[in-house]
Amino acid sequence: MSTLKERLSDGLYGAGWATVKKLPEPVATGLGRRIADLAWKRRGKSVLRLESNLARVVPDATPERLAELSKAGMRSYMRYWMESFRLPTWSKERVERSIDIKDRHHLEDGLASGRGVVLALPHLANWDLAGVWVTRSLGVPFTTVAERLKPESLYDRFVAYRESLGMEVLPHTGGSAFGTLARRLRAGGLVCLVADRDLSASGTEVTFFGDRARMPAGPAILAQQTGALLLPVTLWYDDTTVMKGRIHPPVDVPDSGTRAEKTSVMTQALADAFADGIADHPEDWHMLQRLWLSDLDEREGPGA
Repeated sequence: MSTLKERLSDGLYGAGWATVKKLPEPVATGLGRRIADLAWKRRGKSVLRLESNLARVVPDATPERLAELSKAGMRSYMRYWMESFRLPTWSKERVERSIDIKDRHHLEDGLASGRGVVLALPHLANWDLAGVWVTRSLGVPFTTVAERLKPESLYDRFVAYRESLGMEVLPHTGGSAFGTLARRLRAGGLVCLVADRDLSASGTEVTFFGDRARMPAGPAILAQQTGALLLPVTLWYDDTTVMKGRIHPPVDVPDSGTRAEKTSVMTQALADAFADGIADHPEDWHMLQRLWLSDLDEREGPGA
């Protein structure tokens, strides 16, 4: 059954990449919205988890408000997929018309300094579009890390897709990614990491919307070890066709403390920047998995 599901997933994604990018844009947009609304109405595990996560972000929301947010969230999530399926066909000019990044000087100045830059993002809006803006509009290649997916053919499909957009993609597992990222940064390069969910179960504990969560330690450790600039980034949609974004000021390495203590301070600073962006645009946070430690403990408890 697991293998059948994996093959079905691979087939559906393959069909998406092959078909959606050929559709007229209004048709693709309407299709994405209909799929999102259907998924929301089914009230499956992912939608319920999204609502549970949003309840932490907007603690005073009524059940009706949470339902509105989760519906908007599913539409935002499907907008991400519809745009991403079509990104390989977008010209540089189209990309530039579709994104507006504030305070980009933080990134440009960091790259010009030659010290390397780590961009750390949460799962907000469309991080792939932001990546294409970097590679095509700024003309800067970068390295990122991807979670290994099942089946392997689906992972290979994602890697090929992102490499076609100008990204160097490393597998999250295998142990060699960190060393490669460090070499790229020491050479003055750019590394982009989605960093609001820990995939290793050994991340750094942070306070996030008033409760404990774990986030990856990698961005902070890379900045410490290589001297690279660490920049949080948040993205959002509004009522236009243009995605907005902001590059936040650098997260400084503390002057004192052990590596673990410095990592904790820096990762908390990232979490705070992410929380600001998510609180402003909760419907664009695509977190359909468990994140907080209390939710993970509940899943791992008796009877799980």
